[in-house]
Amino acid sequence: MASPYRFVFASDSFQGTLSSSQTASLLQNAARDQFADCQCVGIPMADGGEGTAEALVAACGGELRGVDVHDPLGRPIRASYGLLGDRRAVIEMAAASGQQLLMPEERDPLMTSSYGTGELISDALAQGCDDVTIALGGSAANDGGMGCMRALGVRFLDENGAELAGVGRDLALVRSIDLSLFRLYVGETRFRVMCDVRSPLLGEEGATLGYAASRGATGEVARELERGMARYADVLDAVFGRASGVSVRDQPGSGAAGGLGAACAAFLSARLDGGIESILELVRFDDILATADLCVTGEGRLDGHTGVGKVMSGVAAACARQGVPCVAIVGEVERGDLPPVVRSLTAVVPTVESSEAGEEALDHAEELYVRAARRLFSLVAIGVGLGA
Repeated sequence: MASPYRFVFASDSFQGTLSSSQTASLLQNAARDQFADCQCVGIPMADGGEGTAEALVAACGGELRGVDVHDPLGRPIRASYGLLGDRRAVIEMAAASGQQLLMPEERDPLMTSSYGTGELISDALAQGCDDVTIALGGSAANDGGMGCMRALGVRFLDENGAELAGVGRDLALVRSIDLSLFRLYVGETRFRVMCDVRSPLLGEEGATLGYAASRGATGEVARELERGMARYADVLDAVFGRASGVSVRDQPGSGAAGGLGAACAAFLSARLDGGIESILELVRFDDILATADLCVTGEGRLDGHTGVGKVMSGVAAACARQGVPCVAIVGEVERGDLPPVVRSLTAVVPTVESSEAGEEALDHAEELYVRAARRLFSLVAIGVGLGA
């Protein structure tokens, strides 16, 4: 392999210590200590949760746009989403409709709404975006996405033809849906959803019974919401099921974010994808890997959860498809059975031994990471693991 080397850095954050961007900077310094003329490409990473919009803006050279919207209880707030260029946008629904916006005593899924998320989408459409990605997670609402769709022009009507507000308590009251204004809003826009939660809309693992307790619903309130969600699903199937031939109830991920996954699939014809897969597509990761000699990924802890929609698993899989060696620097490795993703890695470099992990390791996370990065590139310099 001839110099100059080309290295790609795509690590998750080490929660509470190092950001994805910081790991890329530290890796670049270590690489250039060994290969002064190497090319380094750092790609800030996230898995679809909090920080996804910011990471994608950094990776794609876009910008964060602030918008006046409404929080889950209808109060005015300022929220941001990402404009990525090429008429693309990424929206974290938690920015406008997340639980972190409410005090614990304010959580009431009968009264909360995802309307603010729809306002962010509406603004992106007004900016000319025709490719919109919505990251689900952390919702304060259990409204089946009604609030979000209302902000996009959908009218939910009760048995008397009166328009409903689109909060959780309205689920059972929906009898028909007016889409005439909605179609003017969305046009031919392509939508996709980052949705690592594969829960169904209904049932013990569904939007309500599986998650409503964390949103403030217990006992009879949860049962009321579940009955309402079942009635709402009937209406969605009546409106959309005939054309697609698939019930909204049966789509994995339809229960994500209090049923917003179902609304995105039904109203927006959105693809429900895993978070990291969507991010790798948005940053055009395969193109970045095309001329790479080595990719370095990683996360704070390599354990049994690493293979479930996480940054490291997605990056390793992409490298395996392209035949690019992939090494992971991780904070620590859990003892016991590890996920299959480990088999696709060229090597794993822990920053600490498991027995040494603890508060002291967290306090010295950067120093430990630098040592691991230097060890890695010392091995690269003598051709270990890269086929040199």
